[in-house]
Amino acid sequence: MECDVLIIGAGGAGLMCAQVAARRGRRVQVIEHANKPGKKILMSGGGRCNFTNLHCSPENFLSQNPHFCKSALARYTQWDFIAMVEKHGIAYHEKELGQLFCNDSSKQIVKMLLDECAAAGVEIHLNREVVQIMREESEFVVDTSSGRERAKSLVIATGGLSIPKMGATGFGYDVAKQFGHAIVPTRAGLVPLTFFGRELENIQDLAGVSLPVEARCNGASFTNFMLFTHRGVSGPAILQISSYWQPGDDLRVDLLPGAEIDASRRDAELKTVLSEVMPKRLAQRICETALDSKPMRQFTPAQLATINQTLKNWPIPARGTEGYATAEVTLGGVDTDELSSTTMESKRVPGLYFIGEVVDVTGHLGGHNFQWAWASGNAAGLVV
Repeated sequence: MECDVLIIGAGGAGLMCAQVAARRGRRVQVIEHANKPGKKILMSGGGRCNFTNLHCSPENFLSQNPHFCKSALARYTQWDFIAMVEKHGIAYHEKELGQLFCNDSSKQIVKMLLDECAAAGVEIHLNREVVQIMREESEFVVDTSSGRERAKSLVIATGGLSIPKMGATGFGYDVAKQFGHAIVPTRAGLVPLTFFGRELENIQDLAGVSLPVEARCNGASFTNFMLFTHRGVSGPAILQISSYWQPGDDLRVDLLPGAEIDASRRDAELKTVLSEVMPKRLAQRICETALDSKPMRQFTPAQLATINQTLKNWPIPARGTEGYATAEVTLGGVDTDELSSTTMESKRVPGLYFIGEVVDVTGHLGGHNFQWAWASGNAAGLVV
């Protein structure tokens, strides 16, 4: 079959691009290897989809070229997507830090995108594997498990490597390399960190304990909760900082953000004072392994200052991450130097576009990655 625009990938970016292009009168087909569209949308936010963030801005993204995302984000903002959500009567709420979630179900976001595609005349084909992609003169020829497709424009919206059990693959990177594009090395982002050896033994029985911290690494810092797990640490603060951390980097947390230990409790032991500002089990473990617990009156002012410094610069001895299996996003991807920041089109191959997570643009936790999907999909959809 022949169409104007062939989109590979029926995730958020692909569906956004499809409806925008089809509303311009383009004949659009979407091919998806999975058995349903929007799988990552469906599982996100605990099934309620953190679909955008009120405070989304270019500063919330990582890329080798931090300026690349600015154009697309400026032309399709969080307010534009919120307007679509409201048009479809989807009730939502702000959870924290600008994060917007559906009141009911993430299925509503997928249905909204599919309804928009249907209204614009988009054809969506599920359970269809791509076997081969070729470039013939001014069009792309795509052999699939259900036959051959031809299109003037080809959009790669296949996502990254995170959460392979949902069908994530490196297909998009393979296509990019086939057509001569460089790939910024990929790694797991927004991912729990793991400990080994004695460090892991020291925290194994703390699994389930959480507390607010400020996590710091390589000049970045995030204040939110840290959670001890059976393998290391997780929680929003750790997931955020994980995108800035690599093995060997110095990672520290402030266990008392915005506070210090109360030295006025002169007759109380240090572990007692600590247990009033952090979980008791953690306070006891810190005193067992790093600090001498004795009545507060027995510490000199200099010793108390050292204790405060220790607690506010606590090292996190991470050795690795849980990898793509639990990572929310993939860092790295198709090098933005070879893409137009306005249209997402390849500078090497006319008519070839890359959008969403497959590109070297990665957002912070909290709806920013979905906003990049909507914005980059819209940018390509306006011109394909």
